[in-house]
Parts: sequence; structure tokens; C-alpha cells
Amino acid sequence: MVREQAGQVLAANLRALREQRGLSLSELARRSEIAKGTLSQLESGTGNPTIETVFSLSNALDVPVSSLLTERVAQDVVLIRSAGLDVLSGDAVDLRMLRRVDVSETVFELYDQRVRPGHTQRSNGHPGREHTVVTSGFLRVGPADAPYTLGPGDYVCFSAQQPHVYEAVDGPVTSVLLLEYPAAAGPVQFGAHC
Repeated sequence: MVREQAGQVLAANLRALREQRGLSLSELARRSEIAKGTLSQLESGTGNPTIETVFSLSNALDVPVSSLLTERVAQDVVLIRSAGLDVLSGDAVDLRMLRRVDVSETVFELYDQRVRPGHTQRSNGHPGREHTVVTSGFLRVGPADAPYTLGPGDYVCFSAQQPHVYEAVDGPVTSVLLLEYPAAAGPVQFGAHC
């Protein structure tokens, strides 16, 4: 999907979710800690969201990130070309959402993830669990107070509710990120196992 289409999908989903919850722009701005003007731009399809913005909206609306970023269509075969995907960029991470999959009571979001060296991507936490597989490079990832260093082929799963980090160790990193949420989009219970 080209950037304009991705912006329109986010705009439509954001507006619909906000209205479903009976929230004004001012109330959503307060809950997400995002300026009302920025929210207005996002709802009109003219904004340029960062990873932090999308995750703040996800937390404020209590929905998976994919509820904001994907257009729902039923297909037998899904082919996604990465060149056509919108990139969400943060301090150190570039994410391309490849797919959302709803399975029973769980939602999975699959991302192509690139981590740039020289910076650390920090998250204060959000619902669900994160699964990461490194395909190239070395990545420091996991709970902020005790991250793990992964090399090519290594995998880690951790609760995303706690603060966590992503940091390239010695050069750029490519990896696959799988976010797992309860379908009801409520917080994952502490103590849940990977």
C-alpha cells in the first residue's frame, strides 16, 4: 500500500475507533498524550505518524496496533510487497506491517523490523507479548532492565507490558517482529508464558 493509502487507512480507523468509544479529539489527546492538532491531522490523512504515536494511540484506544493500520479484506492468498508498505520510524527502529492475523481470541501482527545502530528504541510498554527473530546483525532486545543480545537465528519472547528496548549492537539489524495481543485488546495478564 502506498503512503497515501496507508494514511487514509489510519485516518479512517482512528476516526471510527474514537467515535465507537465516544471520545472527543480532546479526550483522546489527553489519554494518548498527543497534541489535538496532530490527532486532527492524522484523522484527516495528512499526518505522518511515528512508532511512538501509533503505539500511544493503540494504548489510549485499548486496541492492537493493527486495528489502526490495516484495512480488513478477506482473501484466499495474500501477497505483500515490502516496497509498497508504509514505514513507521522511531528513534532506532523502522517497522513495516506485513500482516494481521486473527486467531480465535488472539491477534498477531507480523512486522519486517530494521534496527539502526547508534540509537536505542525505548517503549514504556503496551498490551501483549513480543516475539523477535533476528535474521542479520546483533540485537539487544527485551526488558529495559535486563535485555538479551540476539544473533542471526536467535529468538526471544517477552511481555510487552513492561518497559523494553531495541538496540543494534554492531551495525544494522534486520529481524522479524511478531506482536501478540488478546483479541479483546485488553491488557495481557502478567505471568503469561510465551
